[in-house]
Amino acid sequence: MAVAAMFLAGAHSRLLPASIPFRFFGAAVFFHAVAWLALGAGFDLSTSFAGGLGWPLAALHAVTLGTLAMTAIGASLQLFPVATRRPIANLALARATFWCYVPGVAAVVIGMGTGSTAWLAAGAIGVAAGLAAFAVLFVANLGEARGMSLVVAHGAVAAFALAATLVSALAIVGGYTAGWETDRSKLVSLHVALAGYGFMGMLALGLSYVLVPMFALSQAPPAHRGWASFALAAGALACAALAALGVFPDVLGVAAAGFGGVAALLHVQLMREALKSGLRRELGVGFKLVRIAWIAMLASLAVALAWALGVDWPRLPTLFGATLVGGWLLTFLLGILQRIVPFLASMHAGRGRRLPPTPSSLTAEAPLVWHHRCHVTALALLGAAIVADAGALVAIAALIGLAGALAYGVFFAIAVARMARAAVDGGRPKA
Repeated sequence: MAVAAMFLAGAHSRLLPASIPFRFFGAAVFFHAVAWLALGAGFDLSTSFAGGLGWPLAALHAVTLGTLAMTAIGASLQLFPVATRRPIANLALARATFWCYVPGVAAVVIGMGTGSTAWLAAGAIGVAAGLAAFAVLFVANLGEARGMSLVVAHGAVAAFALAATLVSALAIVGGYTAGWETDRSKLVSLHVALAGYGFMGMLALGLSYVLVPMFALSQAPPAHRGWASFALAAGALACAALAALGVFPDVLGVAAAGFGGVAALLHVQLMREALKSGLRRELGVGFKLVRIAWIAMLASLAVALAWALGVDWPRLPTLFGATLVGGWLLTFLLGILQRIVPFLASMHAGRGRRLPPTPSSLTAEAPLVWHHRCHVTALALLGAAIVADAGALVAIAALIGLAGALAYGVFFAIAVARMARAAVDGGRPKA
C-alpha cells in the first residue's frame, strides 16, 4: 500500500485537464481497430512480411505509432508528473503534440498502405513534430524529478531511445521518399530494437514498478532487484543497437538476447511477487492480458536469440515482430490501459467531491470480457498463420481482432461518458 500512498499523494494537483490524456487514449483505441483492418487488407502478404511498403507495414505502424506510442504519450504526460512530483510545464505544447501527431500517424498509415511516398513524407513530418514536442515535455519533466528514481531511470533510457528511434525513422523514410542512400537493413534493425525494446519496452517496465503494486495494493518491489533488472535491460539495449549497426553482430546479438532474457525474467518475478503479496486479489481481465504479455515478452527474446544464432527459417523475422509488438507490447498496453482509464476517470470526476466515483463504477466489464476473448484468439490464429504460412488464417484473425477492438472501443466510450456524467452530477448542489 506504500506505493499507492506515495503515488497518489498530491496527485490531484498534478492532474492534466482530462481532455489531454483522454484524447490520446481515444486515438489509440481508434488506431487499434485500424491496425486490424489494415492487417486484413494485406492478409496475403502478412505471413512472410519482412519490410517494404504495403498494408502489412501499415498495420504494424497503426499499432506501434497509432496505439502503442499514442498511449505512451498520453500515459506519460499524466503519470510521470505524478511519479516525479513535478507538473507538466507547458499545457499548450502538450495539446499541440496531439494535433501534430495524430494527423501525422494517419498520413503515415495511408502512405504505407497505398504506397504513396507523398502521404508518407507528409505524415513523417507530423509524427516527427509531435514526438519532438513530447520529448521536450518528457525530458523537462524528468530533469526536475524528485521521486521514484527507478521509474525515472527507465524513463530516461526510453527518452534517449525515442530520440534515436526518430532519427532512424526519418532516415528510413528519406530512403523511400527522397532517394537517400542508406543501409536500410541496418536502419530497420536499429529502429526495431530502439522502438520496441527501447522506447516502448523501457516505459512498460518502468511504469510497471508503480502501476502493478498500486493496482494490487502491495509494497514496492525490492529496489536492488529492480535496479539489477534495469541495468541488464539497458545493457541488452546497448548490445542490440551495436549489433544492428554491424558491430560484432553475432556476439552482441546473442548477448543482447541473453541479457534481455535475464532482465525480463527478473522483472516478471518481481511483478508476480507484487501480485501475490497484494491485498487486492481480483484484478479483472486486464491483468489476465498482462500475464499473457509477460509470457510473450520472454517468448520474443527467445525468438530474438534464435534469430541471432542464425536459425534458418524465412518467417522467423515475422514471428519475432508479431511476438514483440502484438504478443507483448500491445497485449500489455491493452491490459494496463483498461485499469488506467477508469482510475484517471475517477480522479477527474472526483474533483471537488468528498466521495469520488470508484473506478469499478465507471467500468463496463462485458465489453472487456469480449475483447479479451477476441484478442487472445486473434493472436493465437496470427501465430498459427505465420508458422503454417496460411494467409487465410490471417484474414480470420484480423476479423476477430477487429471485433475485439470494437468491444474495447465500447468500454472506452462508456468510461468517458460515465466520467462526464459523474462530474456533472458531482457539481450539482444537493437538495
